[in-house]
Amino acid sequence: MIGIEKALQVLTPNAQFAVYGDGTIDWLSPDIAQPSEEAIKAKIQELQADYDSKQYQRDRAVAYDPIPEQLDQIYH
Repeated sequence: MIGIEKALQVLTPNAQFAVYGDGTIDWLSPDIAQPSEEAIKAKIQELQADYDSKQYQRDRAVAYDPIPEQLDQIYH
């Protein structure tokens, strides 16, 4: 599950902040504007959809040996 932290890192990569367990954000970068709650929620949904769409890739990646091992098997 994609959280507030990841969304804020993508939206404001140079900002410093703290996110508490209840979802409260302590914004520590006064020179960078804090994204709105709506922008954060939209980015979370976007990142989650991207993550979910790549599930097949993650499932297939574990079905094969690492490339060096595959090459070694081909060689022998």
